[in-house]
Amino acid sequence: MRHARTTRAAAILLGPFFVLFTLAMVLPIGYAVWLSLFTEKQSGLGFGGTETVFSGLDNYTAALGDRAFREGFGVLLGYCLFYIPLLLVGALALALLLDSTLARARRFFQLALFLPHAVPGIIAALIWVYLYTPQLSPVVSAMESGGIGFDFFSPDGALPSVVNIALWEWLGYNMVIFYAALQAIDRSVLEAATVDGAGAWRVAIAIKVPLIRASVVMVALFTVIGSLQLFTEPLILNKGTGSAVSSTWTPNMYAYTAAFERNDYGLAAAASILLALTAALLSFVVTRFTGRKGKKA
Repeated sequence: MRHARTTRAAAILLGPFFVLFTLAMVLPIGYAVWLSLFTEKQSGLGFGGTETVFSGLDNYTAALGDRAFREGFGVLLGYCLFYIPLLLVGALALALLLDSTLARARRFFQLALFLPHAVPGIIAALIWVYLYTPQLSPVVSAMESGGIGFDFFSPDGALPSVVNIALWEWLGYNMVIFYAALQAIDRSVLEAATVDGAGAWRVAIAIKVPLIRASVVMVALFTVIGSLQLFTEPLILNKGTGSAVSSTWTPNMYAYTAAFERNDYGLAAAASILLALTAALLSFVVTRFTGRKGKKA
């Protein structure tokens, strides 16, 4: 009887979650998969209406065979190699500094570093487009007066420009996560290490960082998934700035262009499914890799 009541209570409490999960996740993904198996073709010489026909995996082969789509994954690879280490190391370093005994005005710096995350991504991108634009930006003027010339919209400058915007948005957010994890560490462990003669640097690297490893893994996993969804920042750079960022610069932008500029919803759905599968595979790799390192440790 008690088991039946527990099962009924669990079903009642979990029911709303599964309903929302089905409506918000399962059904849209299923619809995208179904949409990716069809394409629209015009009848006759193009004067007739369009008809939706089953195309099987043709949209997937078309996406994989498109050089622009493949190059988008190359951009994502460069972005991840550049952005993720900077984010993790920077956020962790800031959190360790705030957690140290030398830190002053902790709450002020926490708020100041977190505030950029409160700015919507589109607004943040627009702010930085202004700061990147010559003849308008005080930053570019200061760099030029110092003899530093750098075109943020050039082919070589586009990727660092996007990485800088993303770091400005997410560095403080992840710093707060690491700082909260550091605050949860038993202070007696740190005091014992200090009594044993460990300096501040050794305590931070050899004791604090290993103890918040779970938080580091979680942030790394979410950052990998978020990096694959790169869209807002390059889209703003693409609109009217003369930037080297093209309309198919990332896989997300490729799908957006296919759907809303070329009206090829089957191709857009196929590209989205391929990107989702890539994210799932990378998430699996990250969790397995970090899990094995944790067992060895």
